[in-house]
Amino acid sequence: MMKATTARRRGRTRAAAAALGLLAGALSAAAAAGSPASALTAPVSITADDLSTWQTNGIVWSMAASADGVVYAGGTFSTVRPPGAAAGTSEQPAVNFAAFDAATGAPTGCSLSFTVSSGTATVRSLVLSPDGRTLYAGGRFGAVNGEGVSNIAAIDTATCTPRQDFKVAVSATVRGLAVTGDTVYLAGDFTQVGGQSRSHFAAVTTGASLLPFTADADEVARAVEVTPDGRHVLLGGDFFRINGTNTHALAVVDATTGQLAKSYPGFIENNSTVQDITTDAGGFYTGNEGTGGGVFDGRIALNLSNFEQRWRDTCLGATQALLVHNGVLYSGSHAHDCSSMNEFPDQPRKHLLAQSVDDPKLLPWFPDTNDGIGEPVGPRVMAQTDKGGRHYLWVGGEFTTVNSKGQQGLTRFADGPDTGAPWVPNVSVSTVAANKVEVNWQTSFDTDDGTLTYRIYKDGASTPVHTTTGYSVFWDRPQLRWTDTDVAAGETHTYRITASDGINTSAKSPAVTATVAAKAESYPAAVLADGANLYWRYDEGTSTFAADTGTGLDNGFLRNTPSYRQTPAAVSGPSTAIGFNGSTQYAYSNRSRSQLTQFSVETWIKTTTTKGGKIIGFGNKTMELSGKDDKHVYMLNNGRLTFGTSNGGTQTVTTTGAYNNGAWHHVVATQGPNGMALYVDGQLRASNTRYTKNESYTGHWRVGGDNLSGWPSRPTSNFFAGQIDETAVYPTALSASRISAHYALRNG
Repeated sequence: MMKATTARRRGRTRAAAAALGLLAGALSAAAAAGSPASALTAPVSITADDLSTWQTNGIVWSMAASADGVVYAGGTFSTVRPPGAAAGTSEQPAVNFAAFDAATGAPTGCSLSFTVSSGTATVRSLVLSPDGRTLYAGGRFGAVNGEGVSNIAAIDTATCTPRQDFKVAVSATVRGLAVTGDTVYLAGDFTQVGGQSRSHFAAVTTGASLLPFTADADEVARAVEVTPDGRHVLLGGDFFRINGTNTHALAVVDATTGQLAKSYPGFIENNSTVQDITTDAGGFYTGNEGTGGGVFDGRIALNLSNFEQRWRDTCLGATQALLVHNGVLYSGSHAHDCSSMNEFPDQPRKHLLAQSVDDPKLLPWFPDTNDGIGEPVGPRVMAQTDKGGRHYLWVGGEFTTVNSKGQQGLTRFADGPDTGAPWVPNVSVSTVAANKVEVNWQTSFDTDDGTLTYRIYKDGASTPVHTTTGYSVFWDRPQLRWTDTDVAAGETHTYRITASDGINTSAKSPAVTATVAAKAESYPAAVLADGANLYWRYDEGTSTFAADTGTGLDNGFLRNTPSYRQTPAAVSGPSTAIGFNGSTQYAYSNRSRSQLTQFSVETWIKTTTTKGGKIIGFGNKTMELSGKDDKHVYMLNNGRLTFGTSNGGTQTVTTTGAYNNGAWHHVVATQGPNGMALYVDGQLRASNTRYTKNESYTGHWRVGGDNLSGWPSRPTSNFFAGQIDETAVYPTALSASRISAHYALRNG
């Protein structure tokens, strides 16, 4: 659980260290309980359930939270309104500043107006003095409540009035502030402070006298933070030089003189910047944003002991805000691709993430906002404080929705209660083997828990017949299986499953029915005996789940509601096919793979299309068209089939016959030491013994569609219109005799 800390934005003081003892204890307990390795990470004590909070009509750029539970918010807005109120209704004036009760989310009596004589006023940074008596504000403004100031002001928190004894002229916008007991550090666009030259960084006393501290930058400064021991100042921004020395976007300087203590030339890509810096007792952390190709958008953890890197993540998606609490680094961004760190490859943007301070792996905490207005990124700032025994994490930004509900500018989360139940599991049953029922399900998703408990209910009973746990996150929902052997041939049974996070339990899944077989089905038995590590039979209905009948448990995600349970199926037995529309529908494997030196893909197709399309293939994306794609079979407009791999260029073999005649056809493509071969209906139709290698990259199997750009005789459509059935993938090149045997078993 959270302990009482006060977090401030873009330069702040901190009172507490990460609870590393708690973290170690949690890891030991998890290991003892046999939790999956992927779950052995820092505990996230904040739930993903957003709390009722007042809203702004514009962007919140800055926040500071006091120890007595007041949250100050600054930005570019003119009103606040109650939670649930639509924009333009029930509004109260709040000119670029508002103060809120951390526990209720409602405004306090502190009201200030930040204005400028021309242009748009904005409050870009807020920070509280260590004793909490003074709130320092930086931005672009010329007056506070009519009192003349110059882009920086000090507010007496007891009276909520500008301090008359703190006046210093700053020539341009202040974007970051940090404060100690006697010094205020500034970062921003300015080149003069107090009438003297200071390029983008400066320091003044708490009495507003300019200090000799000099850390001149050649470009805009965005973040400033004092190390916990007070000896150094951490600088972030767009710059390439500090005091004439090369150091891009990040630097460590002496807190008194501003002289460089640590430079970082080449450490961060030249087209990336540091947007935020935060610290805990042992480290400091940067949030980064890039523009263009080859950018660095993620987060970096560095050690305070030597200012060297501890870890970095390489997610793409402009990190804007950071906050450390209880060993967890929370961040606001618009992350959309974390495949470089084996996390989600290409999903809709996720704006709030959590990681252990010791490990960049994403933790299971996924509340979300939208991008919002202005310069759409979503979250821009975070703050944390306690009140009434509860711990609150506040988020501000330009978003207009939170967890898919209307909410603008501000939101907040707490350490409880956890009210969100996991998704209802997707369930399928298989009776391909005799005298047993295999119950398969796609692990569920919960926004703030990774390890969930699953309970299986048989034949309407109120007591589960089986209970187990599984770890899942939104992009990785592996299949689980339980085999019911307490059955007899000819019996019919129903199964339902719930998912629980330990507090909340989902509804039971819709009942699925299975009739126990007296003997094994011939065709599936052959596929499994030949070692398929992915085998989708498409017997599910109205779900996103394609169950893997094999031992690989590599389930598929069905996208955009294909046509389920199509009959007649390709092979005999109690099975169905699936239909794809040729424009948006496809499936992809949950598991990613790499270095496929040899393989076989097998499936059945039935179509009359004249637009062609990809039937099965391998690609590096799941939610959009792949940038890397090969190891695929696609149909040409004329119905002929092409099998292609990539090895410094495209390698293809193509059938002479067409297969878009509305009949079921068995298609198998293999590659291995003997080259590439394409079989249709049990016979070799095209081959090349020279094509023994393919491109090595991490990707997913896709069925029904993916990118075909650049491939020979590219058809009209990337997507296949028709029915598909009995899709299997093997880690070996099947022999001609085994392929022929599979085809011969189509009728049982």
